[in-house]
Amino acid sequence: MTGHDLITMGRVSVDLYPLQVGTRLEDVETFGKYLGGSPTNVAVAAARYGHRTAVVTRTGDDPFGRFIHRALAEYGVDDRFVRAVPGLPTPLAFCEIFPPDDFPLYFYRSPTAPDMRIRPDELDEDAIAASRIFWATVTGLSDEPSRAATLAALEARRGGTTVLDLDWRPMFWAEPGEARGWVRKALAHATVAVGNLDECEIAVGERDPRAAARALLDHGVALAIVKQGPRGTLAATRDELVEVPPTPVETVNGLGAGDAFGGAVCHGLLNAWPLARTIAFAGAAGAIVASRIACSAAMPTESEVEALLEAHAT
Repeated sequence: MTGHDLITMGRVSVDLYPLQVGTRLEDVETFGKYLGGSPTNVAVAAARYGHRTAVVTRTGDDPFGRFIHRALAEYGVDDRFVRAVPGLPTPLAFCEIFPPDDFPLYFYRSPTAPDMRIRPDELDEDAIAASRIFWATVTGLSDEPSRAATLAALEARRGGTTVLDLDWRPMFWAEPGEARGWVRKALAHATVAVGNLDECEIAVGERDPRAAARALLDHGVALAIVKQGPRGTLAATRDELVEVPPTPVETVNGLGAGDAFGGAVCHGLLNAWPLARTIAFAGAAGAIVASRIACSAAMPTESEVEALLEAHAT
């Protein structure tokens, strides 16, 4: 593989999701084991559309780490930037599934996660700079040395599209105000920002979708995407504003929808689609994954997304 369409950087995990819907973890009897971690899932989603993708992350030197390498290869994601950190276990993530909107998530990342141990001197900055899209997350800013590595990767970019996933996870920060300054440093290097209303409020102090988009644009991005859950998605550039309603599906597990959305946004950007088409496609991709239990294993093909859009066309 020479050159990448998309490189993502940040969290990876093994997702252990219950196969019984509507059951508390203490009562679950069987689990499915899946590749997980938001930026890793984004790389999987984009690979499903035929793009050359890679992820920069770290695992433990253990059987779950070996599973991650095997799963990445099976999904067609380049694992050359995935290494083991001795002495730290590969993270696990459990959830409970209570449709349509209650999906408690439990991270096992103690004493720290290997993906938070990425160091600046370990980065292949040439590969990051050359990738058509680079995707970084706010979670990567929550601790050192990952924070310095994430900022170094963003600073290595000299062109193309650089996406900052606002990815606010309160359990990774001491308090919300701690994140805002680092988010704004990262925004200075991004061309696209993607986040939900809570994440936009952390980043720029705005919950109103239009105000949040304007504030993100004022921080220098060329495209702001504000996800509003059941109210759909607002996306804005300095010259264009689109609002796309959600694609209706019966929700099973909403946890992977945002990652499917992100991978589909990358697909639209890589194909230079009109903004409205990109956001509609991404919303439908997210809806498909929300109708399934898994995240990475549930990522749709382009034909599946187009079929859903066609089925709901008026």
